[in-house]
Amino acid sequence: QVSLVVSGGGLVQAGGSLRLSCATSGSISSLNHMGWYRQAPGENRELVARIWSEGSTMYADSVKGRFTISRDSATNMVYLQMDSLKPEDTARYYCNAEDFFGGGYWSQGTQVTVSA
Repeated sequence: QVSLVVSGGGLVQAGGSLRLSCATSGSISSLNHMGWYRQAPGENRELVARIWSEGSTMYADSVKGRFTISRDSATNMVYLQMDSLKPEDTARYYCNAEDFFGGGYWSQGTQVTVSA
């Protein structure tokens, strides 16, 4: 069982930056991949970024070049650096992890609001 705790959301003006943090209860080396999802009101939850155990990453087209996912194996943390934020990035953001047995884990959400 893995627990995930996120922090770092808030209110920012368009063009600004925020960094989300996700703390895991265990070693992130034991996880197949970790990622960030977001869900805006009335919308489906969507994958924003993912990082695999070997270090490869992927991003949604809407955030490429603006968001960066990273991890720190020493502290079992995963981060989402969000730059050049736009009002359409406003959503509740969630940290997600999947282990090598297909087990999935979710954090509580953190609100990110970008004002125009």
